[in-house]
Amino acid sequence: MNPAARRWVFLIAGAGLVAFYLWGLTGLPGFGNYPGPYGFIINQVAVGQTKATAVVSAINFEYRGFDTVGEEFILFVAAAGVSVVLRHLRGERERSALDEAKDRDAPPTSEAVRTLALVLIGPVVILGWYLASHAQTSPSGGFQGGVVLATAFVLIYLSGQFLVFKRVSPVAITEAVEAAGAAGFACVGLSAVLMGLPYLTNDLGLGTTPGAIDSSGTIALISFFVGLEVAAAFVLIVGELLEQTLLIRQEGR
Repeated sequence: MNPAARRWVFLIAGAGLVAFYLWGLTGLPGFGNYPGPYGFIINQVAVGQTKATAVVSAINFEYRGFDTVGEEFILFVAAAGVSVVLRHLRGERERSALDEAKDRDAPPTSEAVRTLALVLIGPVVILGWYLASHAQTSPSGGFQGGVVLATAFVLIYLSGQFLVFKRVSPVAITEAVEAAGAAGFACVGLSAVLMGLPYLTNDLGLGTTPGAIDSSGTIALISFFVGLEVAAAFVLIVGELLEQTLLIRQEGR
């Protein structure tokens, strides 16, 4: 198929996708006019049933926890795919890659950027850890916390410390953390099965005080595992992309 034919195929498929998207939007209720009833029911029963004051987290990690498992493994597979593809390309390269910008050296990191990045690393780690471990008490969760934690590692690179970035996030450990996070979520569900309960049933103690740190049973534990997996996945992806960029630049020179 020549480029012109591929372009037309893309345009026709894209037009069909946009048409279906707009068609779906026409059936949505007006802003602020929620038709219910499921949202109202969840708001009434979630805190009493789960002891989690963050109802969104209760929905993500309990009421529709099986869907969230799938979402987590989508990211897991994406990170694995990026790693496999880039490592395969680096391993099979038989000639030097050409860097179109090989005669243009990248400017060094400015002192302002370096200082700001280094100052923000600590607060970003604390914020990410809080978000990943307090899904039951606040509008947060492992997905948000994991992304914030990964940002702390990216700040190390932005400060001009690529070697430090590699040193604090070795590939073997990052891969192990990602696998442990994904497997931990799945194993929480399997623990309920071993007790004769449906998969992902909240089989841990819920505590007595809604919104307390020790409340919500498996919700807090699942959020923690999700935070580990998400953070490690993004660090792994960023690390692989930086390795690829560095290799191309070096070979171009």
